[in-house]
Amino acid sequence: MNKALTGIRVVDLTNNQAGPSCGQILAWLGGDVIKVEEPGKGDPARQTLKDRPDADSLFFLSFNANKRSLPLNLKHESGKAVFRTLLKTADVLLENFGPGVIERLGFGYEELRRINPRLVFASIKGFGTYGPYRDYKSYEPIAQAMGGSMSVTGSPDGPPMYVWPSIGDSGTGMHCVIGILAALMQRHTTGEGQRVEVSMQDAVVNLIRVSLRDHQRLGAPMPRTGNQLGSGVPGTTYHCRPGGPNDYVFIFVQQQMWHPLLHAIGRDDLVGDARYETGEARWAHRDEINTIVEAWTSERTKHEVAKILAGAGVPCGAVLDTGEILTDPHLLARDMIVEVNHPVRGKYLTVGNPIKLSASPTTIGPSPLLGQHREEILKELGYSAVDIEALAKDGAI
Repeated sequence: MNKALTGIRVVDLTNNQAGPSCGQILAWLGGDVIKVEEPGKGDPARQTLKDRPDADSLFFLSFNANKRSLPLNLKHESGKAVFRTLLKTADVLLENFGPGVIERLGFGYEELRRINPRLVFASIKGFGTYGPYRDYKSYEPIAQAMGGSMSVTGSPDGPPMYVWPSIGDSGTGMHCVIGILAALMQRHTTGEGQRVEVSMQDAVVNLIRVSLRDHQRLGAPMPRTGNQLGSGVPGTTYHCRPGGPNDYVFIFVQQQMWHPLLHAIGRDDLVGDARYETGEARWAHRDEINTIVEAWTSERTKHEVAKILAGAGVPCGAVLDTGEILTDPHLLARDMIVEVNHPVRGKYLTVGNPIKLSASPTTIGPSPLLGQHREEILKELGYSAVDIEALAKDGAI
C-alpha cells in the first residue's frame, strides 16, 4: 500500500533527538529514510542510558523507528563517493551537525546543489547559520533558556524552570518536518530543491508566542505563575484522593462553565452568588473558590473527578503519570502507545504517530540495527557484492 511519502528518499545524517525525531515522522509518513551512521559506532544515542548491554537504548529506539541504517565513513574518500551516489537518488538530506561541520566534510549547500539540484537540504541548528549566535552550540535546556520558555515557567517565588517535554529538540524536529514538506511541494512547481533551516531557539520562540503577545499587551516580562492559567478561576491543579505525587486534576472554567461546575460538585447553593458570578469576582475570591473545589476533588480520585466534570461539560484533565500514559485506554485506542518487536530487544512499548492520515495509516516498525541495511541499500545504488566487500575492507563502510 502506498503511503503519503512513498517514493521520497530521505538521507538522515542526524543524531540524538532533534534531527532523528524529524526523520522518524517522515519515515512514519512513508518516506524511505536512510540513516547514515559512523561505522562501528553509529548514532551516539544508541548508547544513551542503556538499560541492556546487548541492545540499543530505548532512547535511540524512540526516535529512529521505520528507518534503514547505512554505515558510511564520511571522512574517507571512498565513503564520500558512496555518499555522493546516494545523494543523487535522494529527495531530502537532513543534518544536525555542529556549526560548519557539514561544510568541512565537503557537502555544503552549493556542492549539494551540484550533485542533485532537486535535493531539499534540511539543517537543524542550535541558533541557525546566520545571526550573532550562529557559532554557539545548543542542547535542549539552552534552547529553552534562550527561547524564553524558562522565563515563564515555574512558581512566582522560584527560579526559571526547565520543562521535560522536549520543545527544543522534538519541537524543532516537528518544525523541520513542516519545512521539508513545504519544500517538496514547491519543488513540484520549480523542479528544484532548496535549503530548509530550523534553529532550536527559533522553534522555542514560536512556541511561546502567547507570552510574547502578553509582554507587548502589558508592557513587561511575563511573571511565572506556577499552575495558574491566566486569571481563570478555577484555573489550576487540585489535589485528589489518595494524595500521591500525581493525584491531581487540572480544572479550567470559563464563564459559561461556572454553573455546570457548581451543579457537578453539588454546590447549587452558590448559583447566583454575587461573590462568584463573574470572572472578576471569582478572581477576587480565588482562594475561597479553590478551597471549595479542592474540598470536593480531595474526596475523589483524579479519574473520578475527570469523568464527572468532563461529563458535565467542564474542561478537566487528570494528571497522568508516565506509567498511566503507557496503559491509557484512549491512547491505546488511538495507536499512540504501540508494541513493537525488535530483533534484539524483543517487544517494547513506544509512542505512535500523532499525525493520523485516513489514506496513509502508519505501521510502527523497529529502529534499525547499526548497518542492518548496508548490503541492501548499496545494491540498490548499483554496488556489487565484490564492491561492497572492498569498501568494507577499505574502511569506507
